[in-house]
Amino acid sequence: MQPPRCHICKMIKPKFSDKLQKMIEFKQVNKHFGSLHVLQNINLTVKEGEVTVICGPSGSGKSTLIRTINQLEAISAGDIWVDGKSIFDPTRSLNALRKEIGFVFQQFNLYPHLSVLENITLAPRKLNNLSAAAAETKALELLEQVGLSDKRHQYPAQLSGGQQQRVAIARALAMEPRVLLFDEPTSALDPEMIGEVLSVMKKLAHSGITMMVVTHEMGFAREVSDQVVFIDHGQIIEQADPHTFFHNPQHPRAKQFLQQLLNPLHVQEVLL
Repeated sequence: MQPPRCHICKMIKPKFSDKLQKMIEFKQVNKHFGSLHVLQNINLTVKEGEVTVICGPSGSGKSTLIRTINQLEAISAGDIWVDGKSIFDPTRSLNALRKEIGFVFQQFNLYPHLSVLENITLAPRKLNNLSAAAAETKALELLEQVGLSDKRHQYPAQLSGGQQQRVAIARALAMEPRVLLFDEPTSALDPEMIGEVLSVMKKLAHSGITMMVVTHEMGFAREVSDQVVFIDHGQIIEQADPHTFFHNPQHPRAKQFLQQLLNPLHVQEVLL
């Protein structure tokens, strides 16, 4: 029996347990862009209900990694399993796979010619055959939960970046996915807008939905993640619970990354 679908704050996040189902599995995954080997022998398990943060320097393969899960990027070798099936399983169509996986992009990717309400209701009506009334009811509930019920009739250009990203999160949730993927969801935002998006993401992190988040927001990683995965040059070189990762990283490159990110002035002083 499947667990209830995701509704913000309506479920208690399960504690970490070896008995949790494997929701996502990377098995010897490799990805090439021409001669560039961007993902190298990736083996990674994300369990149901867990929050996994993917971090690392720019160009390390973080975004490519999560984009392979719903085949926005095709892998060159290996396999990825989602909810007990390979992404190549012929009994599950690509559309069926993507219905199970919500994706929140760095640049929001809202339809500029549609209102906030129309952006959220479009996919449930077209792909899930939901009636217009049912889709609108669900959209209004989600907008209430992300704090934007008063923006339902506005268009993306009338919203701040933080508001657009919260609409994008509501849109992803409208399909009732079992997995949510975030590709640097705050990197395009002004600093004062970041908090409002992270607040919504923290609520989601405690709702029971499986999340993979590519981010440089180390406060979020430290506070709400179940595991932190550090990638450099297409390889996983550190994987640990947040306390271990932030207080006792093992790999020298992970230590350097954290030092540069958490104490950049000290690094500059050393270099000078």
